[in-house]
Amino acid sequence: MTDTPMPSCDLLALAEARVPRYTSYPTAAQFGALEEATYREWLQRGIGAADPLSLYLHVPFCRDLCWYCACHAKPTRSDARVTAYGAALRAELELLAAALPAHGGISHLHFGGGTPSILKAEGLGLLLAAIRARIGIRPGAELAIELDPRLMDEALVEGLGALGFNRASLGVQDIAPEVQARIGRPQPAEMVRVGVERLRRVGITGINLDLMYGLPAQTVAHVEASARFAAELRVPRIAVFGYAHVAWMKPHQKAIDSSLLPDASARMGQADAAEAVLRAAGYVALGLDHFALPQDPLAVAADEGRLRRNFQGYTTDTAPALLGLGASSIGVLRGGFAQNIADERRYAETVAAGRLPVARGIATTEEDRLRAGLIERLMCDFALDLCAVPDAMLVDAMARLGPLERDGLVRLDGAHLLVPPARRRFVRQVAACFDAYWRPAAQRHSAAV
Repeated sequence: MTDTPMPSCDLLALAEARVPRYTSYPTAAQFGALEEATYREWLQRGIGAADPLSLYLHVPFCRDLCWYCACHAKPTRSDARVTAYGAALRAELELLAAALPAHGGISHLHFGGGTPSILKAEGLGLLLAAIRARIGIRPGAELAIELDPRLMDEALVEGLGALGFNRASLGVQDIAPEVQARIGRPQPAEMVRVGVERLRRVGITGINLDLMYGLPAQTVAHVEASARFAAELRVPRIAVFGYAHVAWMKPHQKAIDSSLLPDASARMGQADAAEAVLRAAGYVALGLDHFALPQDPLAVAADEGRLRRNFQGYTTDTAPALLGLGASSIGVLRGGFAQNIADERRYAETVAAGRLPVARGIATTEEDRLRAGLIERLMCDFALDLCAVPDAMLVDAMARLGPLERDGLVRLDGAHLLVPPARRRFVRQVAACFDAYWRPAAQRHSAAV
């Protein structure tokens, strides 16, 4: 924690404003209808013969839906439904592989959800075998999976090790039973500890723990205890996310008592407290909300200016093409963004009919790609060389940066833009100044009038 005074009420409100998280640019809010033929063209024309590929597989199921969740996920107790979905994933994989031009194989593979391990080791093994046979996985590739510690029995973890997974992300959120009860996530801390030990025993040492602040009735003491717990496990990476209460979009969040949610000042204090604990334990702060041990590849990439950001958050993934597999998954190609059908039944029906299940997306222009690069560097480096910004774009950005500079959220020194370390959490507001689509609510209203 720094000695910088707590931001004013106006700045706290700005920090909590609904600004994109910029895991992509343009963001999904700009997506519209996308034809399968367009997606096929992007695949053919946007991938080089030597290009490595990144592949994201989305599994939208959980055994129980946690109340805080804002992901595309749904609860199910039906093994048959999960098995059928796994078969649909393999069918889509066949269609996708047939649509791809020559390429360099997969360098990054990420299973996300939901709870992808709901497929069990057998289902995951069928998918990996199909991926290896139809697309190919490069030697030394990163194979990552998101895990629920409550479902990590020895058989699953041993299966993950045998299948070659080398990275895993575990949802922890908070270790206090009273906080867990208010978010529908009972999960003893010892269960997480055992899960981490099991992963290490089978050789999966690239472990990340996800923590959260801003949860109902959560205090600074809760957040500090959770951060200490994560640090004591010495996992290489820890993420600390702020809870977003969007019950109008995710109705299950109505189970959370919104009257117990911390206000903006308390949220900022909790985020600062988590950072102080993790820094004191030897972790390096990366980007908006990630921490890593200094020797971790993520920390090394950040130190060398090679940190990247995509739909999985901060990453070392440099593949020029990210392919999405599964309901609601999003792919990124040189031509644009492509998102699959979100409803898993319509998704499976489309695949069964022999069609790639793309539904939404956006074609990107040279300007979009330039702005995307500027925003990514801001989100990763907290700095920008303004010489790389075209004059017309710079004039608009400078007009929007002016108020932020006066509030001390950004420093402008000639052609150099810097977000001060104590104002890191405002980096999204700075990045938004280079976003041609997004405007503050007041400006959007004025334009409409």
